Amino acid sequence: MRIVDIRELSVPISRYADPSVPSGGLTTSMVAVITDVARDGKPVVGYGFASIGRFAQGGLIRERFAPRLLAARDIDVMDEAGTNLDPFRAWKVMMTGEKPGGHGERCVAIGALDMALWDAAAKIAHLPLFRLLADRTAGPEVTSPTVSVYAGGGYYYPTDDVALLSDEVRRLSDLGYRRAKIKIGGALLAQDLKRIDAAARLLDGPKHLAVDAIYSYTPASSIEAADALAPLGLWWFEDICDPLDFETLAAVARRYPAPIAAGEALFSTCVYRKFDSA
Repeated sequence: MRIVDIRELSVPISRYADPSVPSGGLTTSMVAVITDVARDGKPVVGYGFASIGRFAQGGLIRERFAPRLLAARDIDVMDEAGTNLDPFRAWKVMMTGEKPGGHGERCVAIGALDMALWDAAAKIAHLPLFRLLADRTAGPEVTSPTVSVYAGGGYYYPTDDVALLSDEVRRLSDLGYRRAKIKIGGALLAQDLKRIDAAARLLDGPKHLAVDAIYSYTPASSIEAADALAPLGLWWFEDICDPLDFETLAAVARRYPAPIAAGEALFSTCVYRKFDSA
């Protein structure tokens, strides 16, 4: 049981040119982890992509993390039974020699490989990924045959934004999704409220809709947006302001009654106490 090859490809992911990004758009790393396990005469391959980053991390993958996996002993990436990959052991292999804390962009690179490792392990085990994750983490008491999901999307359109957003959410609804998340914060608040109303109408109300501001709001506009969204009863309000602006997040949480989501951009954490000088 071993990893015989790892391939990485940087691909564009922006629907439209983003003027805030010098290159004109965003990229991500797609990776394939190829194992020596064969199914129907073909090797089992796990696939992953750098879903939490803003740009592809091919350099880190090719220069540091993939070589460590390929050079690892079989026992260092296998499970106890020797019949499958162990993504937890593989994670330790990838982090060998890395400085603790301050993970920065390396979590994006390792995350893409980690996703591919779990995908490969689930395929080798002939299990859906959620079942393998439950078995490896929560134990056999997790018995639900289903997993709740939502559709992410709802980016801004350059023209006819509300109409095209409605078409997008309608297609998601037709596919069976009952909950979705759309983007806000990139337009005037009045325009975003129109987007929210249009999407919520197609999802059985705002309680089935989450919104993601992608850190767009200032301390003042965060409060303005929170006050405007509070009466709507949205599913959640995500990435409101700069992820390190804990004071603004706390201020929003004190006056916004529905759930808020934050923290995905915090790669490491620290605790500090402010002391008054004597």
